[in-house]
Amino acid sequence: MNVTVQSIKFDADRKLIEFIKKKTSKLEQFLDNIIEGVCYLRLENVEDEANKIVELKFNIPGSQLFAKAQAKSFEEATDLAVESLRRQINKHKTKTRTLVSNHKELLAKGEDDF
Repeated sequence: MNVTVQSIKFDADRKLIEFIKKKTSKLEQFLDNIIEGVCYLRLENVEDEANKIVELKFNIPGSQLFAKAQAKSFEEATDLAVESLRRQINKHKTKTRTLVSNHKELLAKGEDDF
């Protein structure tokens, strides 16, 4: 899986980029057919300390997953966004399995009619 990291209006250091790629690569344990991923890093102009925003967008066959997190550090925001994507992947897999099993049941009923 290829993950592209884009920092908006600042330059991200190599350690941060490697951290993000390492964390997002762990998502392949849950879904092995991820096509690509894009990570956007932004700083928001607010008085609050939690002004770092990480947005993750992953393309999977037939769908697109998106997560956005805001925290005091990019690492913390990345952890939150990756966890959100992990939950979305599990939900997507459950939904897909349900559709496939329902489809198999319908096919089995159709064969009984003949």
